[in-house]
Amino acid sequence: MIEKLTRRARATLLAAVAIAGLAAAAWFFERKTPEIVGAARVIDGDSIVVAATEARAGRAHVRLTSPAFGPGGTIPTGFTCDGPDVPPPLRWSGLPTGTVELAVTVEDPETSHGTFVHWVAWGIDPATPGLPDGVVPAGVHEGRNGAGRAGYLGPCPPAGSDAHRYRFTLYALRRRLALTPGATIDHLRVAIKGLVVGRAELVGRYAR
Repeated sequence: MIEKLTRRARATLLAAVAIAGLAAAAWFFERKTPEIVGAARVIDGDSIVVAATEARAGRAHVRLTSPAFGPGGTIPTGFTCDGPDVPPPLRWSGLPTGTVELAVTVEDPETSHGTFVHWVAWGIDPATPGLPDGVVPAGVHEGRNGAGRAGYLGPCPPAGSDAHRYRFTLYALRRRLALTPGATIDHLRVAIKGLVVGRAELVGRYAR
């Protein structure tokens, strides 16, 4: 049938088919793109920001930073075993709507015996912009670290070794946790299953 059409009619028909195809592709992309974006990870040096919320809702990516060190930077001595050994200040932004509690963990994945847990904390108020320098606010619960004690245990790699990476992870939760103080990181991971609406990571380094 197309062969019997005039050149102009044939061109008009082909253009109409092309436009219809583009419209269908645009419709498909509009529907599928939010799902892809919502699962995306944005990597900025050693600071990994995970968009764990639905992009359809237009929620911003959660970000975790510290005034004490930048992504991939050196953690100051005051927050390690060579100093006062207190938690560094942390700041967050982009928490999803519906976040009712925050949890933080700190791990060293580069020890000779596997990942070492330096801190487990939860019950953090999402209305606050972060955690202060060296202070655990009232109401925040702390779990057991890799040494079996509750509380923060700063970076302490073997002397003379290469710098270790310390992964600070922030979890935004849609319900409050019922963990008891002194719970382990494994207990935390079980408790937050299905409750995480946002997550962000910040990595710092330290060598002795």
